[in-house]
Amino acid sequence: MKMEEKRRGPPIHCPSMALLAILFCIFLGSSRPVVIVSATATPAFSPRDNHLIDCGADNLATLPDGRIFKTDKQAADYLTYDGEHKFSSQSADDVPSALYTTASAFSKEAIYTFSITSAGWHWIRLHFHAFRHDKISLFEANFTVTADNLVLLRNFGPDSSTPVVVKEYLVNVTTEKLEIKFTPENDKVAFVNAIEVVSAPDYLIEDSASNLIGGGQFGGLSSRSYETVYRLNMGGPLVTSSNDTLGRTWENDENYLNSTLLAKNASVSTSAIKYPDGKSLDRYIAPSLIYATAQQMGDANMASPTFNVTWDFNTTSGFSYLIRLHFCDIVSKSLYQLYFNVFINQQMAVAGLDLSKETMALSTAYYRDIYVDSAVVTEKLKLQIGPNTDKEGDANAIINGVEILKMNNQVNSLDGFIGADGKKAVAGGSSKTVVAAVGLAMMFGTFVGLGAMVIKWQKRPQDWQKRNSFSSWLLPIHAGDTSFMSSKNSLGSQRTSTFFSSTLGLGRFFSFAELQEATKDFDSRAIIGVGGFGNVYLGVIDDGTKVAVKRGNPQSEQGINEFQTELQMLSKLRHRHLVSLIGYCDENSEMILVYEYMSNGPFRDHLYGKNLPQLSWRQRLEICIGAARGLHYLHTGAAQGIIHRDVKTTNILLDDAFVAKVADFGLSKNAPTMEQGHVSTAVKGSFGYLDPEYFRRQQLTDKSDVYSFGVVLLEALCARPAINPALPREQVNLAEWAMMWKRKGLLDKIIDPSLVGTINPESMKKFAEAAEKCLADYGVDRPSMGDVLWNLEYALQLQESSAQGKTEETSTIAVGGPVAPAIPDNSPVASPQETNNSPAQVPVIEDHSGTAMFAQFAALNGR
Repeated sequence: MKMEEKRRGPPIHCPSMALLAILFCIFLGSSRPVVIVSATATPAFSPRDNHLIDCGADNLATLPDGRIFKTDKQAADYLTYDGEHKFSSQSADDVPSALYTTASAFSKEAIYTFSITSAGWHWIRLHFHAFRHDKISLFEANFTVTADNLVLLRNFGPDSSTPVVVKEYLVNVTTEKLEIKFTPENDKVAFVNAIEVVSAPDYLIEDSASNLIGGGQFGGLSSRSYETVYRLNMGGPLVTSSNDTLGRTWENDENYLNSTLLAKNASVSTSAIKYPDGKSLDRYIAPSLIYATAQQMGDANMASPTFNVTWDFNTTSGFSYLIRLHFCDIVSKSLYQLYFNVFINQQMAVAGLDLSKETMALSTAYYRDIYVDSAVVTEKLKLQIGPNTDKEGDANAIINGVEILKMNNQVNSLDGFIGADGKKAVAGGSSKTVVAAVGLAMMFGTFVGLGAMVIKWQKRPQDWQKRNSFSSWLLPIHAGDTSFMSSKNSLGSQRTSTFFSSTLGLGRFFSFAELQEATKDFDSRAIIGVGGFGNVYLGVIDDGTKVAVKRGNPQSEQGINEFQTELQMLSKLRHRHLVSLIGYCDENSEMILVYEYMSNGPFRDHLYGKNLPQLSWRQRLEICIGAARGLHYLHTGAAQGIIHRDVKTTNILLDDAFVAKVADFGLSKNAPTMEQGHVSTAVKGSFGYLDPEYFRRQQLTDKSDVYSFGVVLLEALCARPAINPALPREQVNLAEWAMMWKRKGLLDKIIDPSLVGTINPESMKKFAEAAEKCLADYGVDRPSMGDVLWNLEYALQLQESSAQGKTEETSTIAVGGPVAPAIPDNSPVASPQETNNSPAQVPVIEDHSGTAMFAQFAALNGR
């Protein structure tokens, strides 16, 4: 069985501390015995490039794994340096290998140049061991190392607590020559004991991984560079390069366990380990020694088996990380008995992992890659595994290996925030000049918008008649209550003298200090969402009102544009089914937007991936109807129509009563006029939801939103992502897959299993027809949002009529007999802390709403 594409991710690297542990365990002894288990033979990997240099050495160095390092004389052609550089230690008794008895030291810049025969992934390993010499002391070294324009080390110097340091990197080399440059800093020297530049398998890193925050896939990984921080053999012995054909080292995990009492080792013979067919996962991803051992949950003399096993790691804030998790079910007696969760920094990374479903066999290798954004990385990273109690099976959880890889930042550095060209990463924000420019641009754009609104309003009667179908004017537009915007005692601010707030009506101006207090200084634990613009924090203002605070990331290329667009759009939009903007902050270099808080989060979280209570079919219909109303208002209710451009289930938020509201207007565009017909613009949006016509022609219309909403409807019906690379090719794209089953008349075969038996067939048919029409290849063939809304309301009416008929039938049977049992309410329960201990209220349907209007058409059979 081929490994799913989603699981193929970044390579497995050798951590610097790991090799140090190996060398000292082998040569100097250790309190933990080193056990090297005989592994099933792994096919030898033959690297295209294999440059191994023992710097400063006069004799060849042969390591226990059989690799031979060149002498300094043999490597003379690699080095560009015109001074004395060879030095050796006085004694070799205190080092684990001959590699560390010699070094090349440089008092000025030195460059090693390596010929690359084939572009692609290459390991770069740098070995360091400081010693004293009669001419020089390497303990006083301080230097920077770069590989082409990538910073590997910045102001690096030896640490007496770790005599031997091995730094390992994985770099996608695209040039014929790779230059590794050593530059002394602060009038000190630079040195290196050994250098490795070795080709790695091309498929060690794929282009995407699961995103820890927000779900979905994070792409672009093949263009990044990596430093190995940790590589662990969970529950097993130290594994050296002698047992790993790629020269990697795997530490034992015991030093990182939060509590050894909660974990228990498991192991099998390496001959029992199987690998899926194909190159997506083979012995190069990890040797069988890794999959043959595991940490599982221990009993720890506890009555409840619902605890988590926890590992703690030191990380560097300001960098993103790629985490590869290795699994192999070596503990179950039969298939489908093990279901468990994995958490990273207390966020759900893998929910309800079923290794039997993924591999279809026991003792079969499997891995999952997780992208962790720098926005949620602090100085600590916590990894946890625990049982999934939603399914029957063993109350257990396992993990066989883990690799933690640091990713280069925006200035192409793996150490510090200064690039090779001297460019600095901006941590605090942009300059005042940029902020002033943004303010002027917003002012100008707003005046232009106001002018366009006046002109558009004068033309409105004619445009209105042209742009809207029967169902568009049949269903009224009702704006939400905006009284909170004028209340200065509750949500309002005393500061209203700024031009934006008072003149342009952009809501309350918040000072930065106010928002710091509201979010507890932007505490990482208050993060409730992460996007391209920046982090979203839960805040509490004034009298205890909860708000969502979106703080722009100054390093985000799209930040300024999104900030401006959201302010302009939301300042003129008020509707019950649109998330309301409360205010903003543009103090100093900050770009912060404050919205009403939606306690039940994204619609997506309630469909899949978060183990939340299942939504009923009626609830899903009402949520889709609410979102359709919001989009219908955008397209037709504003002075000039607005195209959202990023409609998806993560941008449909639910309040405490599960009322749906459309959010995130950072990519929105004003709709074209009747004369234009379309807006020509660069393609933006989310894969899986993109209108194919918009993608082909780069011509945006309101029908692009309609297409995206069609995908949302299918997500609601099938409870799966729009794009899932882990599935077979024909199932990856939800829209194509579902429409194939729809054309066969078998759509009911792929719906969410929790809905089976609860949906009225006619209701599902009408719903599916609406989705199919939305997904037409050409915009002209798609309905308006008003037409979609009409069909969804009708689908809800059919479902309610069916439920009412069943209730009456049950009541008739129960006459003269015992009272029929109540049907359990499967509605999700709002969190008490999010609703101030008040029960979630079912939204009241106004008399003029579409649902009420449809009561008058109950006898109709449809359009």
